[in-house]
Amino acid sequence: MTESNIKFKTVLVSAYAVNPYHGSEDGMGWNFINQIARFNKVIAVTRENTRPHIEKYMQENPSVHYANINFVYYDLPYWMRFWKKGGRGALLYYYMWQYFLPAFVKRQKLEFDIVHNLNFHNDWTPSRLWVLRKPFVWGPIGHHSKIPKDYILHVYGYRQYFTEQLKWMTKKYFWQVDPLLRQTVNHADTVLAMNSSVAKVLHIPEAKVVRMPSVSTEAPGEKLPHISNGKFTILSAGRFVPLKGFDITIKSFARFRAQLPVVQQDKVELVLVGDGPYKEQLVKLTEELYIERQVRFIKWLDREDYKQLYANSHVFLFPSHEGAGMVVAEALSYGLPVVCFNNDGPGEFVDDTCGITVPYSRYDTSISKFAEALNTIYTDPAYFNKLSEGALEAFKNRFDWNLKGEHLRNVYNEVASRAV
Repeated sequence: MTESNIKFKTVLVSAYAVNPYHGSEDGMGWNFINQIARFNKVIAVTRENTRPHIEKYMQENPSVHYANINFVYYDLPYWMRFWKKGGRGALLYYYMWQYFLPAFVKRQKLEFDIVHNLNFHNDWTPSRLWVLRKPFVWGPIGHHSKIPKDYILHVYGYRQYFTEQLKWMTKKYFWQVDPLLRQTVNHADTVLAMNSSVAKVLHIPEAKVVRMPSVSTEAPGEKLPHISNGKFTILSAGRFVPLKGFDITIKSFARFRAQLPVVQQDKVELVLVGDGPYKEQLVKLTEELYIERQVRFIKWLDREDYKQLYANSHVFLFPSHEGAGMVVAEALSYGLPVVCFNNDGPGEFVDDTCGITVPYSRYDTSISKFAEALNTIYTDPAYFNKLSEGALEAFKNRFDWNLKGEHLRNVYNEVASRAV
């Protein structure tokens, strides 16, 4: 069946988190909706508290694609959500929001041809859009592998270790026991998977799976970083929580710097962008390692300042344990070589053409390997230039948002043709 014969016109998108002014989950929700609108009509169902940001942004940033988007705002009644405060209870509320969403859609008498549960991007909360009896796309779905015990105890102690264990046990319960999650897997026509571990954990037939990392970004330009006689800036960004591995970032930088000749040690710096509950502990760690003057902590920046920071950096250091990493795509788009773990997340985005991946081993060995990778890039300008060019090429080939839109169009065409 040719593309011109596909009869669908409208995609109903469930997008719990949408905010064009934010990154991460919210920013991805906004960009996915706009990419879908390049080729289809979109009914985007999202939360009421997203309305002011969406309407303000659309007014300030006109686009021809907005004509294809109909935002519909839905929340559970107050008596079902009075207990939710900010991020507290967000996942439980999301679970309930998804459960009752199909009834809301039916009451609105919305007409559509395909349903797509877009976010949250995790692999342990179900969707019930399949009850609407339309071709059903689920994802991109992500999976965080378990953080090795050694990597928690060295810095965060047994209390945090038991917290992580509890989180893992909760996820395992949903993977193995929750009937709604199993129904979601069974009824999905296509599952968009961020990484290779999703299908393994959820036991999804290979025929249903389409690999699609959620991470993408816009093209910032063709300018590549270069190493001069000025500062060599190593950049990292994210929430200051154990999952992101900032303790490894700091210790690796300290070891890398200590191995340099004394005259070069003040020419390297580490910039950490973000905030979170472990910031104070990370600041203290820089003091214990006597590198506080070489490490800058910067709270979240607006988009333009963030772009400038990327443009003035040289390497992106990201020893995160997560299964995605929006910031990796952004770093590649600026030609920054990425140094990360060889894991199911960033390790599947980065290869030896655009960065260096470090295998899991003993905690201290990993720190040495990250420091060694930084040293190799810093001391070999030809290798640095090769990785920078490869980073830009990797972005163009895999992480430009426009590529995502074209990929989604193909996915919708495929599920629609199977439904005929």
